[in-house]
Amino acid sequence: MDEGWRGIIVWIFEYGGVICKRRIVKGVVGMESSKKGALFALSAYLIWGFLPIYWKQLEHVSSYEVIAHRVFWSFIFMIVFILATNRMHLFYKDLKFIFRDKKKVAALFAASVVITSNWLLYIIAVNSGHILDASLGYYINPLISILIGFAVLGERFSKSQWVAIIIVFLGVAYMTVGLGSAPWISLFLALSFSIYGLIKKVVNMDAVFAMAVETFVLAPVALFYILFLEVGGEGHFGFDQDSLVMMGTGVVTAVPLLLFSIGAQRIRLSLVGILQYFAPTVMLLLGVFMYGEAFTRIHGVAYILIWGGLGLYTFTRFKEMRRDTGRKPRRRVTH
Repeated sequence: MDEGWRGIIVWIFEYGGVICKRRIVKGVVGMESSKKGALFALSAYLIWGFLPIYWKQLEHVSSYEVIAHRVFWSFIFMIVFILATNRMHLFYKDLKFIFRDKKKVAALFAASVVITSNWLLYIIAVNSGHILDASLGYYINPLISILIGFAVLGERFSKSQWVAIIIVFLGVAYMTVGLGSAPWISLFLALSFSIYGLIKKVVNMDAVFAMAVETFVLAPVALFYILFLEVGGEGHFGFDQDSLVMMGTGVVTAVPLLLFSIGAQRIRLSLVGILQYFAPTVMLLLGVFMYGEAFTRIHGVAYILIWGGLGLYTFTRFKEMRRDTGRKPRRRVTH
């Protein structure tokens, strides 16, 4: 064989081998990244699911005092985290950009008020024996978000998705009629968190920085209320276990958020949609089996309808995302 042709063939095999190796390595790295992402996101949802156990440690403390500490110590933790990760300059840059727009400033203030009210009612629900109501709120939250997207952002849904939404609301309606009152705690938690998500979509700020700003907005108010209680002799902060648990509220608030932020960047949105139901499921199990909350036949029928609707919606959404991915045009190789 001619030396020139032999050299070309050797080069093709060597070059092809390098390309194949790179693709294999890239695939393995991508798969490892996806697995880590799923682990981070799952960890976040499990922490959120088990949080009632943490709040129960402060059952004897006023929920208003607990939420004040949660806001204040969350702000402290987020600032420390931003400093520790050497991102303060990026934080300042985002703040300057946000504060140039009065609408975004107002949106951040609104987000702070909405998420704090959500946290407050959640803690009240847990510590007054309504963990099941809190669980239901976070089950139906995705569909409330969907309806807000339809009403505010003009998003559209398929017939199957509308059927799923109707089934879920039949479950809520059945529970309302069967128990004699609407699950107001669940509806408020779902609605407030959905509104919070909508505001965050408008502001479009890094999750870590957004949490720092949102807690900063109400941190002075929270600190004033804490000092007011301490001066009046009604506070529970000092050198004891309660104080450590209240300081820890910042950690248990921020850590799952950070885990979720890391995980969500590495996995498909469809997987996030499935994992999000782990938190309310864990809450439900805790409420029934650990804290003995009543789970009647009415609850059973209602939850079957709600789970069925959520399952149908998740399945149709997953199919849509796979179809959309398949339609994406492949990149053309040009020579």
